[in-house]
Amino acid sequence: MKPFHYTLLSFLLCAIMTTTYAQESTVLIFHKSHEPKKQQAPFSDVVQAGNLYFLAGQIGMDHSTRTLVEGGIQAETEQAIKNIEAVLAQHNLTLENVVKCTVILSTMDDFSSFNEIYTQYFTKKPARTTFAASGIAAKGKIEIDVIAVK
Repeated sequence: MKPFHYTLLSFLLCAIMTTTYAQESTVLIFHKSHEPKKQQAPFSDVVQAGNLYFLAGQIGMDHSTRTLVEGGIQAETEQAIKNIEAVLAQHNLTLENVVKCTVILSTMDDFSSFNEIYTQYFTKKPARTTFAASGIAAKGKIEIDVIAVK
């Protein structure tokens, strides 16, 4: 082997060892919901991996009444974001810590109306994926999940 090959091989081995160590040393924490009625849900509100926080999707449900808010896509969007803020607050985070959003709309016809509300809250413009799907939980018009960094 030529010296270049030894250098390349050494670099690759170091990268593999570093990645393996990082994966082995990251502690995963599956956080229960801060809401008593959701603590028995079959999923975690937040999964923490090191300084990354992966939040479960939030819909436009008022958790005090356990019903969707009235007023259509804009009202549901605002409530979903308020729900996200409440979950983030439990971990001393804010919307400023959000680096990625995934938005599911019941129809892409609601995209511009949703965006009017969304842009008021996510001013730092985190990365985002938006698509439409039928069958959102509780027959809602929107679901949003986020990834945040502390």
